[in-house]
Amino acid sequence: MSKTILSRQIWIVDFGSQYTQLITRKTRELGFSSEIITPKRTSELLKEGHKPKAFVLSGGPSSVSLDGKDYSDIFESGCPVLGICYGMQLMARHFGGSVEKGVQGEYGHAQVHGAEGFKVPGIGGGTEINVWMSHFDHVATVPDDFNVILKSQNQLNAAIKHNTKPLVGLQFHPEVEHTEHGKEILNYFYVEVSHLRQDWSSLEMLNEAKNLVKEVGDTKVLCAFSGGVDSLVAATLAHDILGDNLYCFFVDNGLLRPQDYTHIRTLVESTNLNIEIIDARKEFLGKLVGLGDPEDKRKKIGNTFIETFEQKVHEFEENQGITFTHLLQGTLYPDVIESISPHNDNGMSVTIKSHHNVGGLPERMKLKLLEPLRYLFKDEVRKLGEELNLKHEWVYRHPFPGPGIGIRVLGSLSEPAIEKVQKSDQILFEELHAQHLYESIWQAFTVLLPVNTVGVKGDARAYEQVICLRLVNSTDGMTATWSDVPREFLTKVSNRITNEVAGVTRVVYDITSKPPGTIEWE
Repeated sequence: MSKTILSRQIWIVDFGSQYTQLITRKTRELGFSSEIITPKRTSELLKEGHKPKAFVLSGGPSSVSLDGKDYSDIFESGCPVLGICYGMQLMARHFGGSVEKGVQGEYGHAQVHGAEGFKVPGIGGGTEINVWMSHFDHVATVPDDFNVILKSQNQLNAAIKHNTKPLVGLQFHPEVEHTEHGKEILNYFYVEVSHLRQDWSSLEMLNEAKNLVKEVGDTKVLCAFSGGVDSLVAATLAHDILGDNLYCFFVDNGLLRPQDYTHIRTLVESTNLNIEIIDARKEFLGKLVGLGDPEDKRKKIGNTFIETFEQKVHEFEENQGITFTHLLQGTLYPDVIESISPHNDNGMSVTIKSHHNVGGLPERMKLKLLEPLRYLFKDEVRKLGEELNLKHEWVYRHPFPGPGIGIRVLGSLSEPAIEKVQKSDQILFEELHAQHLYESIWQAFTVLLPVNTVGVKGDARAYEQVICLRLVNSTDGMTATWSDVPREFLTKVSNRITNEVAGVTRVVYDITSKPPGTIEWE
């Protein structure tokens, strides 16, 4: 952690905001390196004499009036500081201002008014912009030597700036898409206030990832290969450095889509990767049939993967006389964030769902983890794939979860239920390509719902199941909006599914964004 954080210009101190990761995304899009860090780790590194070129303090669910902790080391470090929401309130309190609970909170969409001298593109004196608020406390009294540069529609202090020091506070969230000119405001702080130079690009990402792989030296590395964008980029990058010392094992768990089998065969034939296919369909289905709880399914799939993988690798090692030292995985930043608190100690993130990568395998097999992509987002990984000259259609495949169709059959798992999802998903996949919509959508899939509805087939009453279509758009998977696709497309997909997939009477379309929903149903 320390080695990575020390190479970043900007430390984003996480006080528990649900939007903290978006600050990192927007910062990187602007070309500046950044890393999320806990308040505790920040204090430790500052005491050791380390500091960044700038701090960003995230929002958080706590009230500064209840938080008695002292963060003066950040404000007295001499570094530029941008305080967002809770971070702005900490800044105001530290420098002698007052923070009070409001008569009413400001949540969601709001308007702020620009003040004279705030030199951000599109924002000036009297200019109104739409922003995203999420607070109840507010800065009632502005500290000495600070000016109010933005006011909210409720006449609350929406942004403050120190007269001489590089200190800025924002009550709203510039990192959220709903805030107009959010990236320009962040860029204003990085360039105009902090005087930073861009240092984050595809080339920098590639070099950093390669250096992580080079650290393993001349050893044998095992890859838990899925064929998805993440594992393919990780494996290709590692193979360029390790060559034949990289061994890729693909486990067929019986929970894949027809397109996945086609893709794996293509990769075996068209790349230099050494891919070993392990047929474990019977082992998985034997343990999964009848399971209905989402976490039970995820854990059983993960445990069965570990058992199958371990057994096959041991057989391979005995036959080939090879000893593996590392396990390569295509773990991404959102995987880390959603699976566990990314900070280990004093982290304020919560677990959304169990990790989709293989968490228990390294310990059982005494392997060290090699995760060269773990600090990258999906779109950054795609940029790396392009740098590695991978085919466009491989790099821009839609994401597919590790548990596969196991979490797209809601309720009890069975072979007929899995087949319904496989067939309906293939129809959706074919029509997305036929109507040239595939690349305009981040992720598209079908879900089998555990309900039956009455329908009519062949002039007879039918009482069969429901398939839900889920199509979303996103840049990094942290947030997502449902895709507004043409009605004609939905009609064609619905007609094909109800006609071609036995046991399905009805097709529905999910119009839930993330948040409040997740992209997957389970």
